[in-house]
Amino acid sequence: PHAVTAQVRLYDRLFTVPQPGSDREGPDWKSFLNPESLRTLTECRLEPSLAAASGGSRFQFERQGYFAVDAADSRPGAPVFNRIVTLRDSWAKTK
Repeated sequence: PHAVTAQVRLYDRLFTVPQPGSDREGPDWKSFLNPESLRTLTECRLEPSLAAASGGSRFQFERQGYFAVDAADSRPGAPVFNRIVTLRDSWAKTK
């Protein structure tokens, strides 16, 4: 096969403010939960060699960031990758 189908999870900031528990942000930290903190991509096509990746193995996906194999949720033929580090976006800062 030319590609393996996988699930990819893109994690973002859990809170919408820097210090949700501080007095100046308000008492209810739950109101600052980021509804976009997890995006799950299904039916992603990845390099076939990633189908045999073991739990906890780490990889860089081009222009996306660094990902680790989810040892609990991955199954033979159905790998799951969690983004652990994003790449720095210097393009937005130069505009």
